[in-house]
Amino acid sequence: MVEEAKVVLLGSGFSMFGMRAKIALAEKGIKYEYMEEDLANKSPLLQEMNPIHKKIPVLIHHGRPICESLIIVEYIDMVWPNNSPLLPSDPYHKAQARFWADFVDLKVYHASRRVWISKGDEQEVAKKDFLESLKQLEEFLGDKPYFGGDTFGFVDVALIPFYCWFYSYETFGNFKVEAECPKLISWAKRCMQRESVSETLADEKEVYEGILDYKDKFMLN
Repeated sequence: MVEEAKVVLLGSGFSMFGMRAKIALAEKGIKYEYMEEDLANKSPLLQEMNPIHKKIPVLIHHGRPICESLIIVEYIDMVWPNNSPLLPSDPYHKAQARFWADFVDLKVYHASRRVWISKGDEQEVAKKDFLESLKQLEEFLGDKPYFGGDTFGFVDVALIPFYCWFYSYETFGNFKVEAECPKLISWAKRCMQRESVSETLADEKEVYEGILDYKDKFMLN
């Protein structure tokens, strides 16, 4: 059992979704216990705390679980509102931030995953969809330092963990994100100057090796 007063995060390796929660907690300066999950052998605690999906990340606060990464980030922002607010206070801008964070999950994630699990024509379609989703985000970013304006916020937290996966997408798909979306790469490098991000994101080469290992174990080549 987890001590009720503790803040605990259940995560796994190179998961961009777990990285979101880590970044949000770091931005807020919240101390927490991190527990690494083996997704091939899920712990009883994970299954107890997320009995519906049995997925990471799970934030445990006061002994109660909060599941799904964007919900976790928003929860962190509401519970610890004084340090580094992530969502804007204006209702319209808050709605916009939620929309684009959801866009990352619905469009960027699914297209990016198809880049490294598919081949041939299917992979070409995946690359096109992935780059198109990044271009739409780049258009929304415009000339702003961050997606929310001058301050690092909710959409930045949602997207920046994907940056350490770009090398893998590019290697499997034989393309360069920077050639298509230079402003987005400049934004990513700006985010990497933040300790919360640089200390959280996995090494891109280790992510690539992890994908190769996953494909070798679980996928037919």
